[in-house]
Amino acid sequence: MLQKPNWDDYRFVLAVARSGSVSGAARELGVNHATVLRRVAAIEKHLDVELFDKSVRGYEISPEKLRLIEAAREVEAAVGAVERMAQAGEAPLAGIIRVTSTHTFCHSVLPAILSRLTAQEEGLSFELLSANGLMDASRLHADVTVRPTYKLPDDLHGDIAAQMGFDFYARGADVPEECWLGLSGPIGRSHPGQKLREELERRHVRFMAASDSFLTLRALAEEGMGRVMLPKFLGNASDNLVKVTPVLDVPPVPIYVASHVDLADAPRLRQARARIALALEAEEAMLLGGVLS
Repeated sequence: MLQKPNWDDYRFVLAVARSGSVSGAARELGVNHATVLRRVAAIEKHLDVELFDKSVRGYEISPEKLRLIEAAREVEAAVGAVERMAQAGEAPLAGIIRVTSTHTFCHSVLPAILSRLTAQEEGLSFELLSANGLMDASRLHADVTVRPTYKLPDDLHGDIAAQMGFDFYARGADVPEECWLGLSGPIGRSHPGQKLREELERRHVRFMAASDSFLTLRALAEEGMGRVMLPKFLGNASDNLVKVTPVLDVPPVPIYVASHVDLADAPRLRQARARIALALEAEEAMLLGGVLS
């Protein structure tokens, strides 16, 4: 009969899952490469399952093994909780939560929210991943996704936490009406981005520059390069921009807090989404048009 692995064995599996490589896990845990290989192999032998897809890109989690990995992460959080309960009597949300969102949210919205959450919960930390495109949550690149979108893709499950408004800005009202900054990449393919491009092409405007980042577009607009559509909270926060006449009506965009459908019911992630969603709800007035504090 195989000897049952202890909790320490699972730490090696989770370290490989986080880093995506044996060498990265070895650095994280302060052991050598061979030790990581041996401990992971022992777990896989005990469970009679291969947890990782091994390729030149590193160690990736097989989609069908996501629940096993998340179960191990639940154990990791629970072990930490037991230790803290012994010391302080209570241990709510803990462990590392990987949050992905757009460049704009990672820069201007989420840092303050996540800072408050970590201050409230001992043992809780976040890894904030910035990407305007949807990250591959099925590969455990992200636990929680914060996305302004009218509709979530089928592989994500979550709820609307707040809404975000858009408006139109320029360095000054004297910026010519035919000079505009274009939206490219994922923000250009979004519903507001597509509607704006269609309207501006109909008006035969001149695109002075374009970017896939609202932060970059704001900087270009502040240099007087053209008129631009921005999230209201971002445009209103600039001392160098003024509102200009809208060229179309843009409905507020819902902000979802979601996880991959296979992991959405995991208690730790469900609790993390609820905390982040509640914090975003408290910021809705700002997201719809208030000025950043």
